[in-house]
Amino acid sequence: MDYVFRTCRRVEFSDTDLGGIVHFSRFFVFMEGAEHEYLRSLGTSVDLEIDGQRAGWPRLSASLDFRSPARFEDWIDLELRVLRKGRSSITYGHTLKVGERLIAEGRISTACCLLDLPTGLKAVPIPAEIAERIAVVGE
Repeated sequence: MDYVFRTCRRVEFSDTDLGGIVHFSRFFVFMEGAEHEYLRSLGTSVDLEIDGQRAGWPRLSASLDFRSPARFEDWIDLELRVLRKGRSSITYGHTLKVGERLIAEGRISTACCLLDLPTGLKAVPIPAEIAERIAVVGE
């Protein structure tokens, strides 16, 4: 697997605020969409089964630094890098650009968890068949 996963998306009108620029909250949606595409490229999903139990990837943290505005109908190029892969967690680094212009840089940390337990969520090791396909770039 390549160290950098790339995808793109067009800014929709519903992504913008009154000033005609992408609303800050939408960047998190864009980054999450890139993560979903990345996991699908590995042959898995954010909704998976581990040992007969429903599992997923709830967020541990998310952050974003804004660099330049994006506007309606811009094409945003998204790059996702795995900065860290732990026993049960992954930290992604995201770079968002319009052409060569840097729009934002962000991070999302997530944990592989069993979801439907009577006691709530439980972090579990990333299944080996998934973990072995994840290439870590590092910081």
